[in-house]
Amino acid sequence: MPSFVYILECRDKSYYVGSTDNIEKRIQYHNSGNGAVWTAKRLPVKLVYSETYDDHITASRREKQLKSWTREKKEKLIS
Repeated sequence: MPSFVYILECRDKSYYVGSTDNIEKRIQYHNSGNGAVWTAKRLPVKLVYSETYDDHITASRREKQLKSWTREKKEKLIS
């Protein structure tokens, strides 16, 4: 089953990095206020970047990597 790594831009222009097996459902979940505490305080959020992987393990590793990046490096990836 494919997995996704995604970057959301929050209302305050901060970024949130996550992973999921259903990206559309996960973004709806975030925007409902039931996602991460970080995004719940910064609604609405919008998808600005995503990558697709063949498995959850690889996606989780990539998510961890992106979370360690600086804002500047994330912005270069997004653009």
